[in-house]
Amino acid sequence: MIFCLYCLVFLGSSYVISTYGPHQRAQKTGDILLGGLFPIHFGVASKDQDLAARPGYTECVRFNFRGFRWLQAMIFAIEEINNSSTLLPNITLGYRIFDTCNTVSKALEATLSFVAQNKIDSLNLDEFCNCTDHIPSTIAVVGACGSGVSTAVANLLGLFYIPQISYASSSRLLSNKKQFKSFMRTIPSDEHQATAMADIIDYFQWNWVIAVASDDEYGRPGIEKFEKEMEERDICIHLNELISQYLDEDEIQGLADRIENSTAKVIVVFASGPDIEPLIKEMVRRNVTDRIWLASEAWASSSLIAKPEYLDVMGGAIGFALKAGSIPGFKEFLQQVYPGQSSYNEFVREFWEETFNCYLEDSQRLTDSESERTSFRPLCTGEEDITSVETPYLDYTHLRISYNVYVAVHSIAQALQDIITCTPGHGLFANSSCADIKKIEAWQVLKQLKHLNFTNSVGEKVHFDEAADPSGNYTIINWHRSAEDGSVVFEEVGYYSIRPKKGTHLFIDKTKILWNGYKTEVPFSNCSEDCEPGTRKGIIDSMPTCCFECTECSDGEYTDHKDASVCTKCPNNSWSNENHTSCFLKDIEFLSWTEPFGIALAIFAVLGVFLTVFVMGVFVRFRNTPIVKATNRELSFLLLFSLICCFSSSLIFIGEPRDWTCRLRQPAFGISFVLCISCILVKTNRVLLVFEAKIPTSLHRKWWGLNLQFLLVFLCTFVQVMICVVWLYNAPPASYRNHDIDEIIFITCNEGSMMALGFLIGYTCLLAAVCFFFAFKSRKLPENFTEAKFITFSMLIFFIVWISFIPAYFSTYGKFVSAVEVIAILASSFGLLACIFFNKVYIILFKPSRNTIEEVRCSTAAHAFKVAAKATLRHSSASRKRSSSLGGSSASTPSSSISLKTNGNYPDSPSGQQRGKKPRVSFESGTVTLSLSLEESRRNSMKD
Repeated sequence: MIFCLYCLVFLGSSYVISTYGPHQRAQKTGDILLGGLFPIHFGVASKDQDLAARPGYTECVRFNFRGFRWLQAMIFAIEEINNSSTLLPNITLGYRIFDTCNTVSKALEATLSFVAQNKIDSLNLDEFCNCTDHIPSTIAVVGACGSGVSTAVANLLGLFYIPQISYASSSRLLSNKKQFKSFMRTIPSDEHQATAMADIIDYFQWNWVIAVASDDEYGRPGIEKFEKEMEERDICIHLNELISQYLDEDEIQGLADRIENSTAKVIVVFASGPDIEPLIKEMVRRNVTDRIWLASEAWASSSLIAKPEYLDVMGGAIGFALKAGSIPGFKEFLQQVYPGQSSYNEFVREFWEETFNCYLEDSQRLTDSESERTSFRPLCTGEEDITSVETPYLDYTHLRISYNVYVAVHSIAQALQDIITCTPGHGLFANSSCADIKKIEAWQVLKQLKHLNFTNSVGEKVHFDEAADPSGNYTIINWHRSAEDGSVVFEEVGYYSIRPKKGTHLFIDKTKILWNGYKTEVPFSNCSEDCEPGTRKGIIDSMPTCCFECTECSDGEYTDHKDASVCTKCPNNSWSNENHTSCFLKDIEFLSWTEPFGIALAIFAVLGVFLTVFVMGVFVRFRNTPIVKATNRELSFLLLFSLICCFSSSLIFIGEPRDWTCRLRQPAFGISFVLCISCILVKTNRVLLVFEAKIPTSLHRKWWGLNLQFLLVFLCTFVQVMICVVWLYNAPPASYRNHDIDEIIFITCNEGSMMALGFLIGYTCLLAAVCFFFAFKSRKLPENFTEAKFITFSMLIFFIVWISFIPAYFSTYGKFVSAVEVIAILASSFGLLACIFFNKVYIILFKPSRNTIEEVRCSTAAHAFKVAAKATLRHSSASRKRSSSLGGSSASTPSSSISLKTNGNYPDSPSGQQRGKKPRVSFESGTVTLSLSLEESRRNSMKD
């Protein structure tokens, strides 16, 4: 009872398997059966199913000649393997091939027949029933074409681990082995094609494009990857549209309107031929000829689009095509197809009728409606010459998809061959065992395929990576119009290598490209015009980044190429030219010896040195004259030496600053001036103390001797030396290149510490202030002796110069900083030299009569009379005030008297004695004896 039940189930199942699936098929028995899924038609007829009755059979429409050629490639490969004595000897391959009609529903209908047969075989009913009509299981499937169709098929075949090798499904989603366990392919993944498209757009410097993708598993993932690649390259997509061959006419027209109104000229299309065909037809109807189409491999060479009547719009399109291969003997096989000799292939009859636009007398596919359509066709015999007509079926010059089908079949055959030649203990299965070719199962073939690595009959290596994807290249083609017959010619203009060596991803020969079918200049497809060199792209609010305005580069920045995103900053030693297109070296400036200003300052410095040396020479020559002696000649010589140092120190500020000059010039200037002012200070203070001392004693002469004077000068100068030593030790000045000024590099000195410089100048000014105080206090002393008035004036000049120097120093820059300091040094040095020494030199050289001891004594005596008179007047005034307050007599009795004893004024004294005595000036508190020249006294008497 159980045996009969199993037999009935099996027989029933066998009947179902033989009749299930699409009615049209290509089928041939064999020891091992391969399945095939090909788009023999482009689509299905649209028919409303109201379900008032049993749904009828869905009719496939629009015969696909290329799809039929792909089917023939599978049959040719199987026949070649069956006729081979080395590949699968004693084993015959059979096939069951169905038409997917480029739709998921038809593909699944065919796939269910493969799955159902494998499920029946898994019941292992051979021991209960010996059935001669048993159809073997389908151990592998070749197909399908579109990625959307293959996705649905892969989900079903993956449940039973039936290997599926697609020849034209490139969606990157199919590389997910967790979801599509048994899916493999001989076409590269769109992961690389999207990158290649973005590289081409970047190569031609386009940044404003339109993206169109089919609304399926092929178009959506492809355009999604393309968008990411465009974002990485800062390229904008103006429109992003989805399309399908089943869109309404209004939707197609709306899409065409948006494309036509867009300013983008490049249209990137990720779609199949049937999906993009309605849009192309609408663009041809509108005659939109100013667009560049970038085609994915799914339609780059499609016979639906590559028609001569479309070339006015589609001419110049750039597409990606798979690497072409050669199939020896395939050309002859295609030409040997005849309806009467192809009983195993039910598609041949329809192919014949569509090729010759006729109908066969015994056609079984005609319905009533079709009979009406074919009534206008002539009757054909089935013996017509296939080579006499022009059909895509015989376009075997560039075998791309057909070659992929050929490789897929041979890959399965090679996997079976590896199973046959497997050595026990070296197999891929449990315990290193081998599979039994007589009881081979689909999952065993899948395992063997994943480890496949062989060289096919045309010498090409075939293997699959971890994602079961092949490695390969894309050929870049350009649509040209044939000069002979006006047909479409696919001109190879470059290639894209998926796994190349570094730097060889993309190659394009631009000289071979014809844009819009006849132009050689690269079209413009940017949101904004290119920015010229010297400008950069500026952002426009509320607009994509690809839309910009050109902004001129700032000073010190440049761009030397078009469409620059940012301006490049010139190096520190350079500056941008007027157009901001390049940089030129900045001028290097410093207070040079060769420029007029530097020459003038150097001349004045040398002149000061020569004048000081001249004065020193005069003083040396007349060193024993009264006026030189009266000015403390030792200190005067030291003062003149310090002035020479002051003038000389200004020369260090001229010329290119170097580290050693920067470290030398400020200390040299500071020490020289302190030495100079110290001499003046000591000199002035000594005279002041001598004249204010009421009784000169030996103590005064001891403490104000020459040694003490030099000691004080040394001590004052030593303080400045220590300031300089500390400065040079802690923060030494150094040469510095100032790049902050446009177009100029100023070489200056970085002083290291402005505080130290402040201490240096401040200490100098402090000594000058003390000197000014003493000079001002002694301004009325005998002028030939102390020149206090001139020292006071020189100190005023010194203060004016250096007070003006401070704001001028901090408000100038570059070489003018050094110039300001040189001017300050020269001005103060000339002031000191002129005020202190020029008057004396004038007297020595031009008024020698005044350079006598009598002149000196006379001026000293005059000063003494003035002091005594002032003292007497002050004393008399004080006495009168006291008398008035006490009410005494009106006669005043002075408490002190001034007596000047001379020969003529004191007769009571002996004349000889009077001649021997010097005139005396008597004070209450003491007597100062002065020597006067009688000749000078008489001269003064006569003047009175």
